[in-house]
Amino acid sequence: MDARLLDILVCPVCKGNLEYQKTKQELVCKPCKLAYPIRDDIPVMLEEEARVLSADEA
Repeated sequence: MDARLLDILVCPVCKGNLEYQKTKQELVCKPCKLAYPIRDDIPVMLEEEARVLSADEA
C-alpha cells in the first residue's frame, strides 16, 4: 500500500483517520468500527463493502 495514498484516505462515514492492517489487507476506522477491504492493491471505500469490527478488534 502506497504511504502517500494512506496519508490522504479517510473514512467515508466519519472522515476520520484509517489504520492500515497489512496482514488482513484492510483499512480500519476505529471510531466507526469498520474495516474497508483492499483488493488487488485498491482500497474499497464503500460503507456497504466494509466489515463491522468484532468487540475484540474494536
